[in-house]
Amino acid sequence: MEEAYITLPKGFKASGVSAGMKCEDPANINKDDPKSSYLDVALIVSDVPANVAGVYTGNLVKGHSLTRTIDIINSGKKVRGIVINSKVANAGVGKIGVEDADKIASAIADKLGCSSDEIMTASTGVIGSRLPVDKMLKAVPSLVDSLSSDEQSAHNSEYAMMTTDTVPKEVAATITMKDGREITIAGQAKGSGMIHPNLATMISVFTTDANISSELIGKALKNAVKHTFNRVSVDGDTSVCDSVIVIANGEAGGDEITDGSEDYMLFEEALTELSEDIARKIASDGEGATKFIEIEVFGAKDEYDAKLIVTSVARSPLCKTAFFGEDANIGRVLTAVGYSGASFDPEKIDILVGGILFFHDGVCVDFDEDEASRMLSNHDIHVEIKLSEGDAYDRMFTCDFSYDYVKINGSYRT
Repeated sequence: MEEAYITLPKGFKASGVSAGMKCEDPANINKDDPKSSYLDVALIVSDVPANVAGVYTGNLVKGHSLTRTIDIINSGKKVRGIVINSKVANAGVGKIGVEDADKIASAIADKLGCSSDEIMTASTGVIGSRLPVDKMLKAVPSLVDSLSSDEQSAHNSEYAMMTTDTVPKEVAATITMKDGREITIAGQAKGSGMIHPNLATMISVFTTDANISSELIGKALKNAVKHTFNRVSVDGDTSVCDSVIVIANGEAGGDEITDGSEDYMLFEEALTELSEDIARKIASDGEGATKFIEIEVFGAKDEYDAKLIVTSVARSPLCKTAFFGEDANIGRVLTAVGYSGASFDPEKIDILVGGILFFHDGVCVDFDEDEASRMLSNHDIHVEIKLSEGDAYDRMFTCDFSYDYVKINGSYRT
């Protein structure tokens, strides 16, 4: 499917508006360019009550909008949608944070004719500031009135989620069930910095018209994130607002998808592939990034060691800066593997980058400097780490560290 936006599944609408959080002076708003990031509140709604599941940050500190959503999902009730704001994380402000989020959700629910606990909430931005409730409440009428299934409204909801993102992250796929009916899954995400595996690593929402229970959505989602969302590292920091939510309204009709069925396997496979697409987009759009780096380890003793190794290399500032500088200092990769905590024989390790062998049996080999320079000038860089300890495999998506990363995060609040 070439087109990709959140309202492609049947029975979903979306909108994105400005509440004045990103841009207070309307004269500075370029309304012809939604990607200019003046939009700051998004709403995604199902026409009918829908099943829902989610995974969330492993950070013990959680944003108040997120904790409210977790309570709603854990209640087992159906939902109608989710409101997402950027600029303010609604975290670290105390109980008033949940109350503020509930006020926004209640105002939206009143206009939609549903209860407030059918509207989930998510926030992203600066930690330690309260939501500007008055501004957001003033934006609610236009937010609800502009709900539409059209492509531009869907894109607006994505732009409204974005913070330091430079590109939108939208995916979609249509799959054919065993009985011939088609179901669609669509997703969108924001995520560029404060990204590291710990259950989930950004705010992402998926919609689907599949007829599937919350329990099975949760099972599929947990399997999907394991080696996709949960294998992205931009900077080694895990945010307090991270979540991946899947909303299924059943509007495609047909029998309910059952556990272990061929239809379930098709659904999980599609969700996993879309999750990987977004994970790659997030790593590629890391704050200040100039390179997308995929790290793979083969032949580790077990899954635990394999994860230790790819995580260690992905979060190494020395590795990331070497890739930014296009410097074939691959000894930094070897070093990161060595301090990862994994068990392996250093005399049996091979390391290839961009298909070029740099270390064989733990010893640096001669390589063509010109060829290495050409390879490292590419946007996409592939690192392969080969051990001889077992048959475990893992991978990680990451990016380089550039001068711009420091600039962006040195003045994030301003």
